[in-house]
Amino acid sequence: MDRHLDDLVKSGPVVPPVPEEPAARENLKKILSSPSYVRAEEDVAFLARKELRGVRLQLELDKVETLMREENIRSTVVVYGSTRIRDRAAADRRVAAAEERVRAHPEDPVARRTLETARRLLQRSRYYEEAREFGRIVSEACQVNRFRDFVVMTGGGPGIMEAANRGAFEAGAKSVGLNILLPHEQVPNAYITPSLCFQFHYFGIRKMHFLIRARALVAFPGGFGTLDELFETLTLIQTWKMPRVPVVLVGREYWERLVDWRFLVEEGMVAAEDLHLFTYAETAAEAWKAIADFYERAGVPLRPPASADGA
Repeated sequence: MDRHLDDLVKSGPVVPPVPEEPAARENLKKILSSPSYVRAEEDVAFLARKELRGVRLQLELDKVETLMREENIRSTVVVYGSTRIRDRAAADRRVAAAEERVRAHPEDPVARRTLETARRLLQRSRYYEEAREFGRIVSEACQVNRFRDFVVMTGGGPGIMEAANRGAFEAGAKSVGLNILLPHEQVPNAYITPSLCFQFHYFGIRKMHFLIRARALVAFPGGFGTLDELFETLTLIQTWKMPRVPVVLVGREYWERLVDWRFLVEEGMVAAEDLHLFTYAETAAEAWKAIADFYERAGVPLRPPASADGA
């Protein structure tokens, strides 16, 4: 028996009879190496086919749901925000690099615009620290036994997401990261609990997992992704497709400049009471207090730490 056929035969669950005829032996090699002979659950190429999209969707739904249950994650607080808002040190380095480029190319409009953007993002770096503090506060308040409530959940990337995961990490608590496969690969930040870091292909299933256990949503300043996730949540609450949960927008000045909420009411596009679907906060403590107050009014008191009430 030739070596290739011998290896294929040994790797199979049952050793087939090996014929003496050369043509039959060659055909047996083709049979054992054919993609059709790979067990379905091991056939990655088959699972990637267009016709199997429904199976892949279910796998992304079921895998995360199963592992979240195994980790006793009963509820989450979801934190959204820009990937571009970094901690103060990183923001300072970005400004320094942009200034150096302008000095080297003073007539370059792209270099000047890059510097302006870097300086704006430096001003927003305080939100990184607030998100980090929020992750710490909520984790210390709610992860008090083997069951884990209000577990910080983010999109798993850099910026505000990293900050919230980092706050939980520094509190010795668990947190979740829902990464997504992008053209420019999104690498998980270093502060997610390893057994709770997931990678998705489908935005739709990822969004479902953001909200399945969500008991609060905190949105820091962000761009298209943050707006997409925020408005989908508000729409689901408005249309009673999900229970009412507190939605906190951190940074009132930013959000009111970004979205003219009153204009929507004046134009009759939303009802005035729809503006009560969210509230504002400026700090981590204020954001947590807004969430705690919401549940206190609902008769489900939480146990916020002293810092959450401004003490």
